[in-house]
Amino acid sequence: MRAFFRTFGLYAAWLVAITATAGSLYFSEVRLFAPCSLCWYQRIMMYPLVILLGVASYRQDRGIVRYALPLSVLGGTVSLFHYLEQKVPGFSAPSLCRMGVPCTQEYINWLGFITIPFLALVAFTLITVLLVGVARSSRDTHNAGAAAHPAPV
Repeated sequence: MRAFFRTFGLYAAWLVAITATAGSLYFSEVRLFAPCSLCWYQRIMMYPLVILLGVASYRQDRGIVRYALPLSVLGGTVSLFHYLEQKVPGFSAPSLCRMGVPCTQEYINWLGFITIPFLALVAFTLITVLLVGVARSSRDTHNAGAAAHPAPV
């Protein structure tokens, strides 16, 4: 499994980010679903991951994890909050005077639980798991190299 993360982890995370970004743009530009404010925050966290992970994948730069992982974790946190706002009655604060699309708006509701924030949460979770796997495989590779070449005494 570590070999998978070492070889394909960055590519897989990049592919998830591309898919999530394409889905986001499809919903807003093709289906004309206006994003709410929490959707924008999720986009702010996802869109840079396409570029960061794409460059890192090309260069096999596993050091990107320390920069991409916070974006992924924060985006997942916003997605979870957004999903809870949609699905848990009384979770969101009442808003009497709000401009734009309310964050409780469900444009899609597949199988009774799959909404746009849920899809974003899945994407951020996959990216987070992949990046943690990349970090662990890099650390194991580094530790194995250090054990094979002990420091002189």
